[in-house]
Amino acid sequence: MLARIGALNNISSDAALHRRDALWQVEKAVRKIGPLLEGIVDMDSFSPLGRMNVEERLVADYQGAGLTTGPHPMAYRRKTLQQRGIKSALELQSLPHGREAATAGCVIVRQRPGTAKGMIFMTLEDETGTSRVIISPDFYDKNRMTVLHERFVLVSGLVQNQDRVVHVKARHIQRLEVSAASTPSYDFH
Repeated sequence: MLARIGALNNISSDAALHRRDALWQVEKAVRKIGPLLEGIVDMDSFSPLGRMNVEERLVADYQGAGLTTGPHPMAYRRKTLQQRGIKSALELQSLPHGREAATAGCVIVRQRPGTAKGMIFMTLEDETGTSRVIISPDFYDKNRMTVLHERFVLVSGLVQNQDRVVHVKARHIQRLEVSAASTPSYDFH
């Protein structure tokens, strides 16, 4: 697991070694050596395996550690999102109350407090921070599957910015293709 999430990358003296090289070495260490190779000592070496791509690293990181120490998955999509006018969590903070806006992120929390009259509060995370989304009961009824089950979403609606506390009251929500990584969310709904 440590090799898969990149924790063994820097143990070697050769900086060019990567996760799959570490996986190769770990596998060699646990396999019984036959009589043909018994006296041969093979220190850190390159494997015949290629480097993991970004998606493979993200999936391995979230599967093994529940997070990534590299760039947030949303960082890889930021340029495309900016071109579409979709705001980051940080950019939302400067928008005025009542403005229409869109934001996107990884769903990290879904809450439906008993005292909130059926409202759901969703927290999205991106590489700049977190943004909060308010989902009304009517909106939830029409978008139940997306609200409850998607890991990455794009939300548009009205910005509520009062006393530097910013929410987006959802008018539209859709699944966003970012990564197959199993990002965790804490759901209390």
